[in-house]
Amino acid sequence: MTAAGNHQASRPIGRRLERAGIRDVAAAAGVSITTVSDALNGKGRLPDATRRHVREVAERLGYRPSAAARTLRTGRSGLIGLTVTTYGEEPFTFTEFAYFAEMARAATSAALARGYALVILPASSRHDVWSNVALDGTVVIDPSDHDPVVMELVRQGVPVVSDGRPAGSLPVHAWVDNDHEEAVLGILDHLAAAGARRIGLLTGTSTDTYTRLSTTAYLQWCERVGQEPVYESYPAHDPCAGAVAADRLLARPDRPDAVYGLFDPNGTDLLAAARRYGLRVPDDLLLVCCSESSVYATTEPPITTLSLKPGKIGTAVVQLLIDAIEGVGATHPVQQIMQTDLIVRTSSQRRTHRTTVSPPRSPAGS
Repeated sequence: MTAAGNHQASRPIGRRLERAGIRDVAAAAGVSITTVSDALNGKGRLPDATRRHVREVAERLGYRPSAAARTLRTGRSGLIGLTVTTYGEEPFTFTEFAYFAEMARAATSAALARGYALVILPASSRHDVWSNVALDGTVVIDPSDHDPVVMELVRQGVPVVSDGRPAGSLPVHAWVDNDHEEAVLGILDHLAAAGARRIGLLTGTSTDTYTRLSTTAYLQWCERVGQEPVYESYPAHDPCAGAVAADRLLARPDRPDAVYGLFDPNGTDLLAAARRYGLRVPDDLLLVCCSESSVYATTEPPITTLSLKPGKIGTAVVQLLIDAIEGVGATHPVQQIMQTDLIVRTSSQRRTHRTTVSPPRSPAGS
């Protein structure tokens, strides 16, 4: 047996290594327990040299404040929630989508930088998870009109910040969102400038602000330019339904020669549907979708995407939430607008402008 093995064997079985406590830090630093507490929590009127000395000793000893002690001292758990409530009781693993995954990563990093941990929670309360987690505040993504989760959290005195502009008078402490109307109008003008004469839309059936504002902007644009709207709606939480809706859109007698898809899988769904109907992208059909996925840079052809900047939004909503928890910053609801970014690729750049739109063909092989 090696020396290391002998050392391991000499330890009492079943005992955990002792963790340095606040008394150990005070003794090693030669100060009082109160001084240690003030130095580590940024309180009291201590010389900077004393504060630095205590923190260096605490770091050397591996001291970490007890979560339970912090809760008793501050009344806060150090936990903030993140959830998507748009689809209500429907099963929806939102971290499987690129937007939500990137937003959650940024929110986690921002929370840790402020000394908080992020807890991802289901929108459904069927399993009573919410009541078992002591949250200091919650970020809600795309809350629906009169969102019951938001209303209940606010009723309990839990601060709520929304990723997405809440409808009506939903009582959130702050919200961060994109200018969806401007983004959609920019995409439609981009497609029209590329030669599109009949632009279609793949949209959702939910009532969240993103879907509602984007669809309304499309309908208003159609009215302004004198085009009959050509769109299909589907439950966005169901990826299979998206593929079916893409097929329906391209099978219509008034088939569009360009399409904007509001959701992540729409680009690949539309590309597959176009191939089934023998349509060439971008020659016969121009495509744009809203997605943060890097896969669209390598599709054939590469697909133009709209980025909603979820990383920046995730950081912003957590900063605003922690400010609300700690009682700093604005005393009135804060509203922030994040710029979008249209990443133009081959799918929305037609080499020659077409003046007519051919009728749909039957799917290949039928």
